[in-house]
Amino acid sequence: MKKIIVSIITFSLLAISCSDFIEKEQRGTQTLENYFQTAQECENYTNELTRRLLIPNDWWTLLAPRVTNEMSTDDAWMGNTGQDSGAHRPCSQYIITPDNMGDMNSIYTAHYYTIQSANLGLEKMALSPITEAQKNQYMGESLFVRAYCYYELVNLFGGVPVYTKSLGTGDLTLQRSSAADVYKQIEADLKESASKLETIPVNRQGRINKWAAYALLARVTLFQEKWADAKQYSNKVITEGPYALEADFLNIWNVNNHNGVESILEAQTSSVQDKSLGSMLPTLAGARGEDKKNFPSNDAADVLDGWGWCMPTSDLENAYLSENDVIRRRSTITKWGEAAYGDEVLNPTHKFSLNDNKSGRICRKYYIPIATRRSLDKKDGHLPLNIPLIRLAEMYLTRAEASYHTGGDALADINIIRARVKLDPKTGLSGPTLLRQIYKERRLELAFEGMRLYDIRREKDPTTGRPVIESLMGPNGTFVKYNLSSTDPYETTNLREPQDKGINFNPAKNLLWPIPQLEIDLSGGLITQNPGY
Repeated sequence: MKKIIVSIITFSLLAISCSDFIEKEQRGTQTLENYFQTAQECENYTNELTRRLLIPNDWWTLLAPRVTNEMSTDDAWMGNTGQDSGAHRPCSQYIITPDNMGDMNSIYTAHYYTIQSANLGLEKMALSPITEAQKNQYMGESLFVRAYCYYELVNLFGGVPVYTKSLGTGDLTLQRSSAADVYKQIEADLKESASKLETIPVNRQGRINKWAAYALLARVTLFQEKWADAKQYSNKVITEGPYALEADFLNIWNVNNHNGVESILEAQTSSVQDKSLGSMLPTLAGARGEDKKNFPSNDAADVLDGWGWCMPTSDLENAYLSENDVIRRRSTITKWGEAAYGDEVLNPTHKFSLNDNKSGRICRKYYIPIATRRSLDKKDGHLPLNIPLIRLAEMYLTRAEASYHTGGDALADINIIRARVKLDPKTGLSGPTLLRQIYKERRLELAFEGMRLYDIRREKDPTTGRPVIESLMGPNGTFVKYNLSSTDPYETTNLREPQDKGINFNPAKNLLWPIPQLEIDLSGGLITQNPGY
């Protein structure tokens, strides 16, 4: 932590303009002290701040909490069996240590850099001579960014140091706050963000608005089991917000439907062929070893050779099959040799290297259609697919779970979600059976959207009262036993990724990831380690 603070302070005290955060452009003698004097300068600063979440030019900022966490669940294998997996293995196989954290080390550092930048901007913009309406817009967005960083940090690492002002060299003694205090700050930031953004138009695609703040409030209060609050905020977004469920589930990830009617917040991409503006997830989670001969065109332009990480498990596929959930299954998973859902004409038998793919499956949500591939000048990391971070369906499922705990009609909300994918309504469910169905709907609806690890850590086993991840993982975990007795023709053939996924899970420590050891060392022990590490 001390290293982070010192590096940021050193950077901030240089004679730089705010555009150094954007494009390294020098502007004479302008410094941070005299920068925030115009609305354009404040907007430039805020744009760069939100860019770190919504248009990340550092692939690892969103990679760590989303993809690597997915690999740590029953939904996904690491998947790529042809390359070294050092960045993902520590979490995926539950062998993570404070000195060997893979991707999780970078997310800790990146978010504190963003938090410090948000704090500095908020202080400067509060004193800026711009109008109150302009201050509200830029400060409201900055508060949301800070809250989102703390939301991810507290869910990954538990209690972390909390600070809400730009730090100087005398502020190097910060210790960890409790998780409750971190959440308290998140809620305060989001409420203030929503208040400041109250009158800001919501039709500015890709910009943070008050509904994103209310939606994230719904999520973080749900995670804290503040059921009444979670119900209030999710209901507000559903009933008052300008959103609607997409009629076609697959359309949520349509490259031609960015910021669609269901989208509350998306990680943005651009059609400009620049690596920093493209989405990395279709590359990282794309099929590895495609060959032009497997496409009807026999044209190399149709090939998008992904890296093959984060491949769906047969266990997830079975969850869809158990509900006869064809639409969400095919919108989430494409099996080797199967037509790409929605792209059947140009990719009727999607094939890729089985030698490099643990499960013989890929994530359809991150798939780039053939017609779009043909239009790209560059493909590796320049892919124009926005990634949903918060969408309306989650709000229905949040309201359902909160209603279950407060005596409301939970079935009505999950049946709205089921109706969209042409599934029969659930009837007559109550008690633990109903709650399990709510979590199952979350799994089927939100697979590969960054929710599964958090859900299985917080969902309680009705028999033991312990987090359900403890029943899934470990030597006696049901998911581990399933894999060891599986007859899946793909997963059991390619054993270069061990079949006993999750066997190393230890409930005494793995409900959180460790704090990076370097942060503890640099703090002189003021920052303490999570239990068990």
